[in-house]
Amino acid sequence: MNQRVQQLKKEVLKANLDLNKYGLVILTWGNVSAIDRESGLVVIKASGIEYDEMREEHMTVTDLDGNIVEGKYKPSSDLQTHLVLYKESPVIGSIVHTHSQFATIWSQSGKEIPCFGGTHADHFCGAIPVTRKMTPEEINGEYEENTGHVIVERFKDLDYDKMRAVLIINHAPFTWGATPADAVQNSVVLEYAAKMAYCNVEMAEGKPNFMQPELMLKHYNRKNGKDAYYGQKK
Repeated sequence: MNQRVQQLKKEVLKANLDLNKYGLVILTWGNVSAIDRESGLVVIKASGIEYDEMREEHMTVTDLDGNIVEGKYKPSSDLQTHLVLYKESPVIGSIVHTHSQFATIWSQSGKEIPCFGGTHADHFCGAIPVTRKMTPEEINGEYEENTGHVIVERFKDLDYDKMRAVLIINHAPFTWGATPADAVQNSVVLEYAAKMAYCNVEMAEGKPNFMQPELMLKHYNRKNGKDAYYGQKK
């Protein structure tokens, strides 16, 4: 196995453990994966592993067709969703799936998360989108793969690099980033923004205070745009 994939196994392990550290998962739920674009190999958490017991050996390596290349454990049941997204967008280097409480509340309500302020806009350029309901045929067919396809459908007119999160209706969120650390960070911010948006709606008494589009773009671009000036020069 090439050196980059071995390094990704360490990064994916840490990212999975970070989901637990940040309170974004319970029991054995959730998963992180990452792709080595040069070899086309994907590292993903094995299915049903307790976070307290998780080790590097529980990181399974597959190809983009889902064939196991290295590892003795069955990969996450969400693998096919991850693979669809890796095939769809070259900007995606890592994917996270959680059942974090408030992001999942929005997912299960079938409502996008509006942008109310800078915490949201610093990471996500606009409202967090929600997918459509899946058909019985999609659910009873290749369910996990079809979950990926409905995400792709929802992102037909969206930019995977500017909107790094999606809500699966009646299910839970996915986020992504260039690296496992980036993808986890987006899950952390998503949950924080989802909680604040939920409270904002509850407090609004029918008149939510949505963020001005100009202010939303200012916050997003100062941190993520081509002329970003947040933080230190790299």
